[in-house]
Amino acid sequence: MSSPSAPAASPAAPAQRFALRHVQLSRAAIAAIAAIMITFSGDHSAAVGLAVFSGFGIATALVLFAAGWLTYPAGRRAAPVSIGAFSLVAGMLAGVGPWRSSALFFGIIIVWALTTGVIELVAGLRDRRRAEVPRPEARDTLTVGVITLALAAGTSLVPAGYALEYTIAEADATYTLTGTVIAVGVFGAYAAIVAVYLAIAGFSPRQPVAASTPEPARSEDHA
Repeated sequence: MSSPSAPAASPAAPAQRFALRHVQLSRAAIAAIAAIMITFSGDHSAAVGLAVFSGFGIATALVLFAAGWLTYPAGRRAAPVSIGAFSLVAGMLAGVGPWRSSALFFGIIIVWALTTGVIELVAGLRDRRRAEVPRPEARDTLTVGVITLALAAGTSLVPAGYALEYTIAEADATYTLTGTVIAVGVFGAYAAIVAVYLAIAGFSPRQPVAASTPEPARSEDHA
């Protein structure tokens, strides 16, 4: 009599070289650098804001392009690749020195934040309906989309022509607070919030996804 064959042990799925946590931590590092550069810069002009955003946008685009190729499956690549494309174009436009102005800063930040925020928000909502997408991953995508849309709203509410002169008696100096300075500060705050959130998401422990394996065929006994 032939005994039933024992089920073969399924091999463990190979770990991704550029997993989702690596994408989140890379984006967090880029955002943190942008936030630090703005925070510790004494010049919050449009030129400085666009220069920082240029590096932020291009670096983020490279990370998302790599994620679209190495991390996400074919059915979920559209969102990271689209966000990467918009970030690359916006970063390159912000990097053109002769074009740097307050109007360009407001325009690029609002259009980029609105476009990429909507894409990431819709991607997060779709991921919540996918059974194969872990709940925390969908939540992180959705949250970053909401934060980016808040950047678009906050920047659009800042009056571009605003100017307020104030004097610090101790320093015996007069300064001017402009709408551009406020808008650059808003972008720096956004970068800091995204950096902290994605860093926490990237370092959070994740439950391994159990791969579904077909049941082994049983050999019937024959007399």
